[in-house]
Amino acid sequence: MYFKFTFCPIILLLWASLSFAQNVNVVIHGAASIAKTDDNFVCVTLDWWPAEKCDYNQCPWGKAGILNLDLRYGALINSIKGEVSSCPNFMKREDGLFGFSQGCLSMERWDQLNRFFNHTGVKLTFGLNALFGRNESQTEKGLWIDDWQPQNTRDFMQYTISKGYKVDSYEFGNQLSGSGMGAKVDAKQYGKDVIVLKNLVKELYAHPETQPKVLGPGGFYEEKWFNTFLEVSGQGIVDGLTHHIYNLGPGDDPNMMNKILDPSYLNQVSQTYKGVSDVVNKFRPQLGAWVSESGGALNGGSKDVSRTFADGFWYLDQMGMASTYDQKVFCTQALIGGNYGLLNATTFVPNPNYYGALLWHRLMGSTVLAVTKESDPNLRVYAHCAKKKPGVSLIFINLSKDRSFNITLSNAKPGDAGKPNYEFVGKQNREEYHLRALTRDIKDDIVCLNDVPMVQTDSEDIPAMDPKLVDASKPISIAAQSIAYVTIRDFEAPACV
Repeated sequence: MYFKFTFCPIILLLWASLSFAQNVNVVIHGAASIAKTDDNFVCVTLDWWPAEKCDYNQCPWGKAGILNLDLRYGALINSIKGEVSSCPNFMKREDGLFGFSQGCLSMERWDQLNRFFNHTGVKLTFGLNALFGRNESQTEKGLWIDDWQPQNTRDFMQYTISKGYKVDSYEFGNQLSGSGMGAKVDAKQYGKDVIVLKNLVKELYAHPETQPKVLGPGGFYEEKWFNTFLEVSGQGIVDGLTHHIYNLGPGDDPNMMNKILDPSYLNQVSQTYKGVSDVVNKFRPQLGAWVSESGGALNGGSKDVSRTFADGFWYLDQMGMASTYDQKVFCTQALIGGNYGLLNATTFVPNPNYYGALLWHRLMGSTVLAVTKESDPNLRVYAHCAKKKPGVSLIFINLSKDRSFNITLSNAKPGDAGKPNYEFVGKQNREEYHLRALTRDIKDDIVCLNDVPMVQTDSEDIPAMDPKLVDASKPISIAAQSIAYVTIRDFEAPACV
């Protein structure tokens, strides 16, 4: 009998120790928060794409679309725990929107999905068809005109209510803002239509405490379009402003890896976050801003990068950056499907980003703290109050191929920027979670946590993800091209009390 063992080789540790180490002091400004996220900041999507959805000469969705996903699969369930009339399937059609015919969600399938949602305890946002009843303009390609017709949504909501299914929020449309993706709707029209949706929700869900929120527009940010949309809809209609981020561009870009490892490139998207934040500050929707879809690379992601450890540099940095701009929720495209799914579309085995996301969910609280440092820009640092008090949790992302960092911490002195910061000297052991590729190649699709490979158990459960306890007197060591979460229980930050 043969046994196959997966392990993190010692050669990786030797390689890491030979890299040039740079000493860095990171200052945590713990007196006050700079932003707040939702307690459920980490979010994942399920999409509708059928197996025939192909891009760049590949068809990576398989049976991972919401209409044909096997909801009974044990690995899928464990990963999430850590119709009345004829309903046609989507069919390939050259003249159809996105190359497909119209399709729909049967109530039988909706019942199955809700049993799955109840079993896994998810908090559900449902995306509504905002093109229903519209017609494509004869004079402007891609523009859809006329009023949105709510009858289909009314029927769906009435059925959902009759079955007692819980929906936390409804998102109006998908990628129809601005220039759109294949289709677009004028901002004024969209604003009028979302009022119709809000009134429908109020009518059907009689009790305010159980009334689902209304989100929108669920598309790419364009300043003028977003401002007009909210001006027309008015106060109290859109509960949460949602937008999409795909800042790595097309999934077949040969420079994808260079983009992910370039700190100046990663910084560019901050202008989008700032723009959305400015709009939120102006119109003040109740739930703030959400990144309701973000997959990095468009059209299913990159087959060579999105499933690998390297993609975590982009993914976790985006979550860190988004949180500093007061984005309340960050939804990853997708839980499963395409190349960018957190789970393998065929085996349901978690890809590296799954473990990074799970650690964020477990460790990073909703209160965001400012950090400052003077060092190589390849070191990215974000700090939050710890999810489980007391203390703070940080994420360190080292993009450098040949440089490690030895990090000491300081506590910013509140109220006097001219005085030196307090050097932090901890007394309790730190809780550290170091993530790195199984091998020296960051394009590996297996991640190691504290030198232990993250592979599912024989019972398809998620492996234990325990911290390494480190003497507080030692600097925090971040190896080249690695990611680390660090929780410090005795760091006193007034914002975290």
